[in-house]
Amino acid sequence: MAHDGSFVAGTASPSTPTTESSPGGELDARYGRSTGRRKRSRLLVLGAAIVFVALFAAWVVWGGLDGTTADIDVRDTGYVLTDSTATVRFEITMDPGTAATCAVQALDDSFEIIGWKIVEIPASTERTRGFVETVRTVIRPNTGLIYRCWLA
Repeated sequence: MAHDGSFVAGTASPSTPTTESSPGGELDARYGRSTGRRKRSRLLVLGAAIVFVALFAAWVVWGGLDGTTADIDVRDTGYVLTDSTATVRFEITMDPGTAATCAVQALDDSFEIIGWKIVEIPASTERTRGFVETVRTVIRPNTGLIYRCWLA
């Protein structure tokens, strides 16, 4: 503005922003935001995402895709009871050449264990095989069954 109060082209009052500096740039400078800080933030987020994806991929490979986990499946097919034994029939399915160990149990009317036997299942060329095991009990059993099997 001129001394007489009229506006002169090309001049600006000290409180009026010029076209050379934008209001956003002044705010960024005032509050410490810079393009370098934004780039660092983006790189940090990108780096964290890459680390997460790499860890997730490693977990997937370790947990299921490496192909080293063997499978075992056991099914009770029946039982025969006497006053002092439970004869349990069961079928086991596992990879050929794999050995296993099974726990066979006999239960009473209250479903308490009254007889227990650990059975070694040798490796075989067959995938599915049937077995019969007799468990001695202290009283008359109500049922006989496979508790669980695990790879030897």
